[in-house]
Amino acid sequence: MAFATVETEVSGLKVSIETGKMAKQANGSAVVRLGDSMVLVTACSGNESAESDFFPLSVEYIEKAYAAGKIPGGYIKREGRPSEKEILSARIVDRPIRPLFPDGYRREVQIICTVISADDKYDADVLAVTAASTALCLSDMPFKNPVAAVRVGMVEGQLKVFPTLAETEAGELDLVVAGTEDSIMMVEGGAMELPEDTFVEAILLAHTEIKKIVAIQKELMATNGKQVAEYTVPQVNEELANAVREFVQGRLHDASFIGVKPERYAAVKKLRDEVTDALAERFPDSAKAIASIFVGLESQDIRKSILETSKRIGGRGLDEIRPISCELDLLPRAHGSALFTRGETQAMAAATLGTKLDVQHIDNIQSSYDKSYMLHYNFPPYSVNEVKRVSSVSRREIGHGHLAERSIAPVLPSEKSFPYTIRVVSEVLESNGSSSMATVCCSSLSLMAAGVPLKGHVAGVAMGLIKEGGSIAILTDILGTEDHVGDMDFKVAGTRDGVTAIQMDIKLMGITPEIMKDALAKAKDARMKILGIMEETIPSYRKEMSEYAPRISTIVIDKEKIREVIGPGGKVVRDIQEVTGTTIHIEDDGTIQVAASNRQSRDAALNRIKGIVAEPELNAVYEATVKTIVDFGAFAEYLPGKDGLIHISELDNARVAKVEDILKVGDKVKVKLIGFDKFGKVKLSRKAMLE
Repeated sequence: MAFATVETEVSGLKVSIETGKMAKQANGSAVVRLGDSMVLVTACSGNESAESDFFPLSVEYIEKAYAAGKIPGGYIKREGRPSEKEILSARIVDRPIRPLFPDGYRREVQIICTVISADDKYDADVLAVTAASTALCLSDMPFKNPVAAVRVGMVEGQLKVFPTLAETEAGELDLVVAGTEDSIMMVEGGAMELPEDTFVEAILLAHTEIKKIVAIQKELMATNGKQVAEYTVPQVNEELANAVREFVQGRLHDASFIGVKPERYAAVKKLRDEVTDALAERFPDSAKAIASIFVGLESQDIRKSILETSKRIGGRGLDEIRPISCELDLLPRAHGSALFTRGETQAMAAATLGTKLDVQHIDNIQSSYDKSYMLHYNFPPYSVNEVKRVSSVSRREIGHGHLAERSIAPVLPSEKSFPYTIRVVSEVLESNGSSSMATVCCSSLSLMAAGVPLKGHVAGVAMGLIKEGGSIAILTDILGTEDHVGDMDFKVAGTRDGVTAIQMDIKLMGITPEIMKDALAKAKDARMKILGIMEETIPSYRKEMSEYAPRISTIVIDKEKIREVIGPGGKVVRDIQEVTGTTIHIEDDGTIQVAASNRQSRDAALNRIKGIVAEPELNAVYEATVKTIVDFGAFAEYLPGKDGLIHISELDNARVAKVEDILKVGDKVKVKLIGFDKFGKVKLSRKAMLE
């Protein structure tokens, strides 16, 4: 493979692609660079077709610490299992590429994306999409339709392609768009309640720049592309296909349009088993082929029926949402809980409030930070009546959880106004389409129930598309089957004021801006209906938190006083925590968080801290505790950790012979601060309080 490099300018920045220098033994390889961020992607295929009824494509995304001039943390000092960021980036690469392989291609394909250089400006995830496409296009695999990706942000109210990491963090939009020269293939991102029109504008802007990157890929293909290697696509036995079609005709439609999922699946399986048994003698060893033909006929029938009758599985209309119910407070010990049911999709969310000690520390190659809001999504096998091994969190669970997490994030209170660590866990109890959007809804409900001051409810809905030539049907609130047989999975989440998250995956070419606008408009209508139901359940956040939630207060002290609060070896702060039963977190800037299980404990700890940092005031009155008796007076603690002398002459209006006649150790006594001696020691007076 000869060395070659091409480049183009996108949003005033140079994007370059090179091949032929690194990883030359792979079927295809490419390095894409933006600024000082570089990603190397290799594409390799198996030697023989895999015995599989699906396309065995795997994508790995690996961030190397050396890319940012770092050494990995921990004991082992080398990269370990993929981080959540790496898994999400791998999904971004996978989703626009998978649909562009030809139908029936079953050779195993592995794509490995390695971030080999990372600056502090540009994320390599979108670069990996372009590099993966280039590696595939230059290989001998049947992938010859280049795809590229860009990130779109909003800087000072203006859309910008390839914003920096800082601009993305500070802006109102973070959108990744992938597409070919002619069509958008994938959209994913979050926003601060932006209108639908802004998303359409951002997608169109992205596609304009995507075409430039696709063009330079084609330049490389012309000079360095390999001829496609021979591969076998299983041929359909027309005689067998006709026999299956004849057997199921008139029965398949009735079975596949049953409204109740378990009944529908049972009826479809029964018919499939019947046709397999009926044709076994005539077509021996064809069970797998019969199943494939059967699934194809079912898909064709569902698509045709929707386009011709505008009626869906179970008789629903195209814009009709399944019945919705919401319940709160199912879990007595959770700080907030909710159950959201939409048709045969059901999710339960539990919200937990924690302290600063519960934050998650994130250490990526380009940034390190503490994460105080987490949303975790679980999809157990029983939710779809399956038996599977329960092991580590799947990539799908991480991806769906991330989508739901970013959907809620824009309405959360600031950490300054609500100093809690927030964790929401969504358990999908039943699934028949769009469990991630059900997670958004039940998470919003659970947070409101927990007393988290959200700006407003967030709801989500999944849209679908059936397109045959000029015939188009946009489906609201799609079922799992409609997702499988359809051409688009378009998830939109947001509030009454705008969209907070979006995810779109396309399986075909030719999705026009008009189709996107129509889908977004229908999604907005559906979202408003769902929000109305949620608001009837709980219109706003509860003003009182659960009795089991910690009580947290924040105070700010002079940084010079931090040492006094901590004490030698942490003695003072440990004593406060042990005596009051609280948890105390102290920041270097003087911010102190006090968390307790009840208000009394919290207030006791706060008073101790305030006393330590308080400055003695002349003529101020204190309630002091006698600590030591001496011949010439008593030493009393008037503020936590601060003593003053009550001289024997200041004990009473009358002459006092012995201090013990007036005070004993442990007595509480009201005193007035009457001055300081030449050494700065505090002088207290009991007598002044008697006058």
